[in-house]
Amino acid sequence: MREEGYEVNVRDGYVVVANVPHVTTEKRIDRGLMAIALTASGERTGNPPDHTVWWSGSYPCRADGTPISAIDAGQAEQQLAPGLTVHARFSSKPMPAGHYADYYEQFTSYIRIVSNQAQAIDPEVTAATFAPVETTEEESVFRYLDTASSRAGTRMANAKLELDKLAIVGLGGTGSYVLDLVTKTPVGEIHLFDDDVLLNHNAFRAPGAVSLDELRQRTTKVEHYAAIYDRLHRHVIAHPDRLGESNVGELEGMGFVFLSMDSGPDKRALIEFMERVGIPFIDTGMGLDERDATIGGIARVTTSTPAQRQHVWDNQRISFEDPDDEANEYARNIQVADLNCLNACLAVIRWKKLFGFYRDLEGEHNTLYTIDGNHLLNEDQA
Repeated sequence: MREEGYEVNVRDGYVVVANVPHVTTEKRIDRGLMAIALTASGERTGNPPDHTVWWSGSYPCRADGTPISAIDAGQAEQQLAPGLTVHARFSSKPMPAGHYADYYEQFTSYIRIVSNQAQAIDPEVTAATFAPVETTEEESVFRYLDTASSRAGTRMANAKLELDKLAIVGLGGTGSYVLDLVTKTPVGEIHLFDDDVLLNHNAFRAPGAVSLDELRQRTTKVEHYAAIYDRLHRHVIAHPDRLGESNVGELEGMGFVFLSMDSGPDKRALIEFMERVGIPFIDTGMGLDERDATIGGIARVTTSTPAQRQHVWDNQRISFEDPDDEANEYARNIQVADLNCLNACLAVIRWKKLFGFYRDLEGEHNTLYTIDGNHLLNEDQA
């Protein structure tokens, strides 16, 4: 019912559907609520206890304002649970079975009886409002219902991305865009590692808009982004730490890691550890140069899995040299938000390919995007 847009929730042992349109005696359209006691078997709903429903609101009428008396099973105000007061009970026994097959059939049958009269006045009115529906922690990692997946029919594909833990190391431009995309997936926990403070230049190559007041607070990047994306995804966990040889064990137990950090010995230590314990990862990077007041260069996405790792070393796909800020255009030029976004998109698409969300015909483990010519090169196929 939620996937069809109905406002369904469970309150104190009752399944309730809110915002059901109906006609009042004044021939106006109003909204009411239906409720049925919940029966459950483990994590699944059982059969409805009987064929009736409770109603909260003014008694529903036909389009001409006369009450729909055929379903009247009693009108009296009573409290079913704290905050759940009803005013009537409806009875419409389906024939020949005498009972409804499940909650879906029972609710939608009564909703049709009541709402059809409202639609005779306004054909556009509906109980399927697609309003935001808050979820519980037991129901979802998302704080409200993911209707995008249900509407697109990708729930089965999405389930392939339900990792227990995923890490993003480095929350600069590319890493912050990776976070933006990954929070739309059903990963259980998203761990963020970066010890840098959020500064002005970060705001110009990251998703969204950072306010001046937020910059003045000088919070770390991970704490800033964890607070923002907690609005959508539960369990976005900030670690204001720089990962290196001394604390690489913090990645233990991760189902996947995105590396969006500077090159250098710390990156080598992380990669050697992940190879040793069997963690798949994707490393992102960019090499930019300035010539004649234009910027060119390459964005790179390198994948490493337990099934294929040697290309990282044999083909030297990842640099472990200390970055030279004087020679590194990317370190100086902050106006590359579009490249950060593209680099993150390529990385997240590759991750989704690895886990079967997207079709993968080549199994590439290294991708290079060249700005001049819009050239995309796939290498190191599995």
